[in-house]
Amino acid sequence: MILNKDEPLVLLLAGGEGSRLNKLVQSRAKPAVPFAGIYRIIDFSLSNVMNSGFSQVGVMTQFKPLSLMRHLGDGSAWDLTGRTRGIKILPPRTGSRDSDWYKGTADAVRQNIDFIKSNPSPEVIILSGDHIYSMDLEDLLQAHRRKKADMTVATMVVSREQIHQFGTAITDADGRVVEWEEKPVHPRTDLASMGIYVVSTDYLLRTLETHLEDMDFGRDIIPRAIDHDQVYAYPFRGYWRDVGTIQALWEANMDILRPDAPLSPQAWGIRPNPEADGLPFDRYPVRLLGSGRVQNSLVAAGCVIEGKVINSVLSPGVRVGPGAVVRDSVLFHDCQVASEAVVDLAILDKQVHVGSGAVVGCGDEAEKNQANREYPKHLYTGISLVGKGAHIPVSSRIGRNCIISPGRRVAEFPDVNVASGETV
Repeated sequence: MILNKDEPLVLLLAGGEGSRLNKLVQSRAKPAVPFAGIYRIIDFSLSNVMNSGFSQVGVMTQFKPLSLMRHLGDGSAWDLTGRTRGIKILPPRTGSRDSDWYKGTADAVRQNIDFIKSNPSPEVIILSGDHIYSMDLEDLLQAHRRKKADMTVATMVVSREQIHQFGTAITDADGRVVEWEEKPVHPRTDLASMGIYVVSTDYLLRTLETHLEDMDFGRDIIPRAIDHDQVYAYPFRGYWRDVGTIQALWEANMDILRPDAPLSPQAWGIRPNPEADGLPFDRYPVRLLGSGRVQNSLVAAGCVIEGKVINSVLSPGVRVGPGAVVRDSVLFHDCQVASEAVVDLAILDKQVHVGSGAVVGCGDEAEKNQANREYPKHLYTGISLVGKGAHIPVSSRIGRNCIISPGRRVAEFPDVNVASGETV
């Protein structure tokens, strides 16, 4: 890699386990989860880097990285290939045991100090690979430089109901962070950290090499830094969502369908990599056959619609048979919903087959509040989840907040009817 002497080095954290996404991350890393039809979650951070004019990125991977690595390829989808441009995969390198894996955001960066030193830069920009947003990272960088900061933390105002999920900053009139609380039970501010940092490189290296016990930026490094160093908040006022839960992932997909849509991947210049899985770059246009109808939905190329699709997001290659209905749902690549079947308030991973006359997502309003018994914190608002490659039996009834495991075949269902809150 060859960096312009004034250009920052970008490190993208893409190693989180993402366990709250349940079966969607059983065989893939969280940043590789499909989103909005043709994208993966990580496409947003990579496109922000590209659109901000930066050219060198290190991607720190860890859990189930193969699908993510295939998706990244050589970086050409985001103009990150060439003599002076590049994307580098950075797996954990201290050992082969689980205990040697990244122990936090700071530890992940520390394990890659040699990469930072071999690519000299005035600053390091640290991003997360599992956020949906559009940000001018050049503006963030210039704000850091104007303040002559050691560290700048991107922040945004969030509701009091959600603030306990984040690191929180209390700032003075100049934007300097004077107090910090990590995931406070009783928050004193509504200013949340986005997990996006600019750190002056010399300061970063000195901090990581001096404080070896520090494993996380939010929990360890920032609280110490605000007492002795120049830490500033950068206010962000656009759309941003951490899609690390089933509920948040579904809501972000639904946000695209709103008449006043707060996010627009195409308008933001977000680039996918459609050739990552060996698929052709473009499929045939969407086909509406017979009485096929699409209402307030995002339907990708290669889909064939003979039934009704209402308020839903369909990835490439989905087929909806005659008389079938897909409503308030997200279907990944190459799912098939057979004739007279219904998919209501559900997320279907790739290559799911719903048998004719089956219903995925049935039950009254009371059953929507009947959380999944095995994973009550994952599914609790009525959304049902079907894993990759599962086959739903003909004429079956799958309730609310249900989980169907990946690869589940018809013969493996103990009963064609699955009560709300159950897992198969």
